[in-house]
Amino acid sequence: MNRDGTEGAESSGRLWERCRSTVATLDLPDPFDVVTFIGMLARGRGRPIELIPLTARPNTPCGLLVTTDRADYIAYSTDTTPLHQQHILLHEVAHLICGHHQTAPAVSDAARVLLLHLPPSLIRRVLGRTVYTEPQEQEAELVASLILYRTAAGTTAPPPPPGAPRSPVESVFGAPGGRGPRHD
Repeated sequence: MNRDGTEGAESSGRLWERCRSTVATLDLPDPFDVVTFIGMLARGRGRPIELIPLTARPNTPCGLLVTTDRADYIAYSTDTTPLHQQHILLHEVAHLICGHHQTAPAVSDAARVLLLHLPPSLIRRVLGRTVYTEPQEQEAELVASLILYRTAAGTTAPPPPPGAPRSPVESVFGAPGGRGPRHD
């Protein structure tokens, strides 16, 4: 189901534009620091976002967003590079920014392993970085990448409009409205 509640696949051009617009409105710290950004987001949303650094375990996602009535928790792998950790955190935060929802049945394995201190009855939403074919995962991945693009370009620079010269982001995600990376 698409973010707007409609069924079916969304065109990559519409997804790109929606993500680009979302990222262009974000207030990013200068210089960029992911923990500072998450703190700003938490204050803006009026609810805590707690970061839980963990060593990766077999068959668990490298990042996980768990929502309770009291707070949002982001578990992330610490046994990876700092850049990868930053991307994991941004991906999970992108789920919050985009308003993604997943029901608690996904809690069972990953959340119980990663968040032993939270009773399952408190958990309202769980989203993990495991399957990138799901529309919410694609959107979160693109938003995270566009935030990184913006920070690399300078915090005042929004992502490029469709048809702009090729960028590193476009090399990975393809041309807006296209079906894959452009081959000039």
